[in-house]
Amino acid sequence: MTAVTQRVARSDRFGLRDLLAEAAAGIGARPGRLLLTILGTVLGIASVVVTVGLAQTASGQINKQFDAVAATQAVARPETSNGWDGSQRALGSLPWDASARAERLAGVQAAGTFSTVDVGDAEITAVPVHDPSAARTVAPDVVATSPGALEAVRGRIVQGRYFDAGHDARADRVVVLGVDAAERLGVVRVDRQPSIFIGDRAYQVIGIVDDVQRRTDVLASVLMPEGTARADFALASPDELHLHLAVGAGPVVGSQLAIALSPNAPETVDVQTPPATSAVRQGVQADVNTIFLALGGVALLIGGVGIANVTLLSVLERVGEIGLRRALGATRRDIGAQFMVESVVVGLLGGMLGAALGVAVVVGVSAAQEWTPILDLRMVGVAALAGGVIGLLAGLYPSLKAASIEPIAALRGGV
Repeated sequence: MTAVTQRVARSDRFGLRDLLAEAAAGIGARPGRLLLTILGTVLGIASVVVTVGLAQTASGQINKQFDAVAATQAVARPETSNGWDGSQRALGSLPWDASARAERLAGVQAAGTFSTVDVGDAEITAVPVHDPSAARTVAPDVVATSPGALEAVRGRIVQGRYFDAGHDARADRVVVLGVDAAERLGVVRVDRQPSIFIGDRAYQVIGIVDDVQRRTDVLASVLMPEGTARADFALASPDELHLHLAVGAGPVVGSQLAIALSPNAPETVDVQTPPATSAVRQGVQADVNTIFLALGGVALLIGGVGIANVTLLSVLERVGEIGLRRALGATRRDIGAQFMVESVVVGLLGGMLGAALGVAVVVGVSAAQEWTPILDLRMVGVAALAGGVIGLLAGLYPSLKAASIEPIAALRGGV
């Protein structure tokens, strides 16, 4: 008789199917409240997905900017050492064909040499007549470059043209002015073949540069061919070599450039190339991710508190139902499990909807800004499951509260 009673008791025990049915009935009993509860979770999860997704997308844009500027430039100079009097002296020199040697290397898209030209006491003016009564102005610097130098520093000619290899080889007296130097010298147009004077020598202005991404000092300088500087001012050798690289070519070019420029003594050439990974870029990316993750964490906390509040309110409103079920044989575990399942299901629904909404927002914002959306789909899946975890944590106290209700007190209307 005892065995039969035990078998009947086991068969009447609250099973998984009953648990899910009761939880579904509880969730669907108040659809308006369910929508509001899910809305809180949706906003919380969507905030996390949006913030993390936009952080990754913004980091991608930052990386792109770093790659477009910092990661595509390199500079080579003669190595220097400190003398006994504290002065620095060069241990070697760059060859005149440094640009041509560098352009033979894989990954080098443009190369050009730059040298500061010492013109002594020669005045730089746009008129040959010296007016002693005129206020003396600071003369622009004179810089000698190779023909490909402007492309290497990403410069742009606004008027005229840049000098070519022919000008350089013939030592033609032609110059190109930076826009600031042109304004200082009063040269506004080059179609009338204006000239400037360096001392008593006339140099025809054939172009004006108005934009340079690197070496912005060029905008305030007078640029002349290296051949002209060698002939007129005894320029000894190029000061430095600038290169425009393909993205990712920095380490390879860095290992080969010194040998290409000085095969017999590569140690006399100082090569500065971008590293494979920029520390500045990593720092900016980490800061952006930290800020957005903090905001997402706050949003998740708000969503979890919302689920906890609504679940606890549901427990308080269903005291009579809980008491009746306890009187009919439901255990504390059954009552607690029911409210826990309700909370987890609400969290999962909110997580899935929130993840979908977050992805849509990231894609929409990226499309509006003409960015490339970057979003880890694994993170989206984790965010959806995180809704269930939040529901689980948020339902702990309400479930314990429901399980602790005594049948007699509940039926009497107490808690």
